[in-house]
Amino acid sequence: MTIGSRIEAIKQKDARRPGFPGEHLAVLGTGVLLLLTAGRSHSLARRLLAGAAGGALVGRAASGTGGLARVAQMMHGGRGERSAGRGRVHVHRSI
Repeated sequence: MTIGSRIEAIKQKDARRPGFPGEHLAVLGTGVLLLLTAGRSHSLARRLLAGAAGGALVGRAASGTGGLARVAQMMHGGRGERSAGRGRVHVHRSI
């Protein structure tokens, strides 16, 4: 079993498990605490580790089990498909 397949198996198992009330708030709080710890730390290694873990947890709290995907879908009127021209990212050619 490769690392990629193990990560995918963990993601699938996590998606199938039932959540508990307030899970996103608990994860968000933990992530914010880690980010605050990263800002106060004097050690570069501790700053990097706490910052990376805190950022990952804040992202997890925001997305959770489709959290951001649900918000985006609701903002687009509940449609699964994007209408022409909307929701596209345009990058300037100079970049």
